[in-house]
Amino acid sequence: MLGQGFRCGFLGLLHLEIVQERLTREHDQNILLTAPSVRYELQLKNGTLLSIDNPVNYPDPSQIEWIAEPWIHATFLLPADYIGQVIKLSMSRRGIQTAMNYINPRRVELVFELPLAEVLFDFYDRLKSVTRGYASFDYDLSDYRKAKVVKMDILVNKEPVDALSVLVHVDHAAERGRAMCKQLREAIPRHQFKIPIQAAIGGKIVARETIGAFRKDVTAKCYGGDISRKRKLLEKQKKGKKRMLQAGNVNIPQEAFIAVLKLNED
Repeated sequence: MLGQGFRCGFLGLLHLEIVQERLTREHDQNILLTAPSVRYELQLKNGTLLSIDNPVNYPDPSQIEWIAEPWIHATFLLPADYIGQVIKLSMSRRGIQTAMNYINPRRVELVFELPLAEVLFDFYDRLKSVTRGYASFDYDLSDYRKAKVVKMDILVNKEPVDALSVLVHVDHAAERGRAMCKQLREAIPRHQFKIPIQAAIGGKIVARETIGAFRKDVTAKCYGGDISRKRKLLEKQKKGKKRMLQAGNVNIPQEAFIAVLKLNED
C-alpha cells in the first residue's frame, strides 16, 4: 500500500507506535520502519556537490572533501524550575545557547542553535519527560554548517542491515553505536546459535553485543560412566552450533527497528 517508501513525521515515538500499530491491526500492513534522517550536503574531491538523505547513498569516505549538516533555531518556553534540565538536554545534543529571556518571574524563553539531526529521534519525548510536559518547543531551519559526520552500519550476525544504518557525528558515534547494539540485543529474540550485533564505521567495530544461544543439555541422559562420552557430546553440539552460525538466518522483528529509536539517556 505504501509502495517503495513513505516519509512521515510524528509527534514523538508514542505517536509513531500508535500509527504503526493501527496499520498492522486495521490494514494488515507489516511495515518496515527506518531511522529518520536529514539532508546532508557533500562536497566531493572532484568538485561534485551531492545532497543525500539516506545512508545507503553515502559515497566512499576517501572521496569526500567536506560534509555540511542542517542547523535549526530552536525556541523553548518553559517554567523557570526546569531551566537546568532543558539546558543540559540541549547541550548534550551539541546545542549552543544564544539567549534566555524571562517572560515573567515563573516562565522563561530559552533560545538554542541545534543540529537538526540531534532532535529527530527522541528529543521531543525527552523534553516532555524532563519538564513533566510543561515545556513547548518550536524551531525553524537556520543554515548548513560543516561537520564531522560518518556512516555507521549495524551488523547482525556479521551481515549489514541497511534499514539500521545511520549518519552520525563522529563524537557521538561510539556512544550511539553502544546504545543501538544494546537495544537490539533486548529486542531480537534468541536463536539456536549466538548472534553478534556490531556497530561499524568503515572496517572498524566501535560497539558489540551478543545474544546468547538456546542450549540443550545434551548430557542430561549420561548418568555416570566415562567423562569422555560427555565431552564428545558437548563437542558435537559445539560443532553444530558453529555450522548453524555460518548458515543461520536471523529474523529481526518490527519491534527491533522501533527499539533503536529509543536511546535511553541518564
